Amino acid sequence: MIKRSTGLYEEFSRKEGTASRATHYCAGCGHGIILKLISEAMADLDIQDDAVFIGPVGCATFCYYYFDCGHISAPHGRASAVATGISRVLPDKPIIAYQGDGDLGAIGFNNAFQAANRGDNFALFFVNNALYAMTGGQMAPTTLAGQVTTTTPFGRDVVKTGYPLKVCEVFETLEAPVFIERVSVADTKRIMQAKKAIRKALEIQKEKKGFAFVEILSPCPNNMRVDPVKAAEAFTEIMEKTFPLGNFRDNSEKDIPMPADVPLKTASEITGGGREGITTKNDPSFKEKKFKFSGFGGQGVLSLGLVVAEAAVSDGRYVSWMPSYGPEQRGGSASCSVIVGGKEIGSPTIDDPDVLVAMNQPSLERFAPSVKEGGTLLYEASVKSGMEFPKGVRVIPFPASAIASENGVPKASNTAFLGAMTALGLLPFGDGNVIDALAESFSPNPKLIEPNKKVFEAARKWVSDNKQ
Repeated sequence: MIKRSTGLYEEFSRKEGTASRATHYCAGCGHGIILKLISEAMADLDIQDDAVFIGPVGCATFCYYYFDCGHISAPHGRASAVATGISRVLPDKPIIAYQGDGDLGAIGFNNAFQAANRGDNFALFFVNNALYAMTGGQMAPTTLAGQVTTTTPFGRDVVKTGYPLKVCEVFETLEAPVFIERVSVADTKRIMQAKKAIRKALEIQKEKKGFAFVEILSPCPNNMRVDPVKAAEAFTEIMEKTFPLGNFRDNSEKDIPMPADVPLKTASEITGGGREGITTKNDPSFKEKKFKFSGFGGQGVLSLGLVVAEAAVSDGRYVSWMPSYGPEQRGGSASCSVIVGGKEIGSPTIDDPDVLVAMNQPSLERFAPSVKEGGTLLYEASVKSGMEFPKGVRVIPFPASAIASENGVPKASNTAFLGAMTALGLLPFGDGNVIDALAESFSPNPKLIEPNKKVFEAARKWVSDNKQ
């Protein structure tokens, strides 16, 4: 009696009206065998209801039609990166990534390598058939020396294209991986060895012991232009000379010390300051507010955003701060996005700010059209722009550079804008938090605190004197 893997769906309904137990794989392809071994191990370990499978781009891209578990389809080469993210968001779930040799060995190698180096908690199954199968049999990083492919019709020339990439051997140089093994599905004996390695990798995931890597040599008769029997023979007689089978590491039974947890730090702590005893509070009634600060590099655009973010943290709000800047240290474009919310923030990107601070003309012209209706646009008054501002937006030209210069700190335009924002009531927290955050931002250079406070107060007075 042949045992049916309970980790697979009863029927594979890839197209309407075509439900069956047939997969899309070519005759003699190893993918179907590998998927069956993974599904059996999931079912035997009773993890399929909790498991998340990260599928690749390539011949196995339709895994979600077969596996009866959670599934995410990753972009080409990014299965390891997605698995890293999911393993951190869902640390109690068994995470499985599945990649081919072109997918992992080329475009996605650094993602996989860095995940292995970190020891991220997921199992990575790496299918090596020595070529790009789905797109026509081109040379892959694992293509053997002298192997004929559609892009190496005279055989792979290692002088021009390098040697085959041996991923197990590379990963063995890293300290973090718990389990590394290379197996094959070219014949029955090898399939049984592969079954044990795959199960071990998933046991490690069930027990949350760390990163497990299994490389699986898998024949591709269609692109090798031979029948399945000859393809399997070629893999056992030729492929294994370059990629020898065996276990490279198994620390699954050892007590591996994990790095100590790194405490989360506020932006000010990272930059040299820091306050203790602050608790973030959930407040569904608090309306999220989005700020965009923009200008030239060197104008203190990013620092302005950090001060606002720190003041919000002090008020117990959820905060995100995301910078954007060019390669120049001075003079290039720079901006940052700050979101203040009463609950966790889903994305730090901002397409429609409630408040835009533009410190130069390019920033004004670039971001002004994006300010949402009912929002506020605060820009440097010395900028001469003939543009038409969006309707329903409060537009305020503010002489930040003049105020900063008149008060002895020409480089403190950002501080002047901060003062104007508090006077205009644009910040959803108390002035005391803002002043404390401003002072803290200058803690590495305390002599600048009082001059900047002077600019801050002068800006507030200007707004008070010029309110319309």
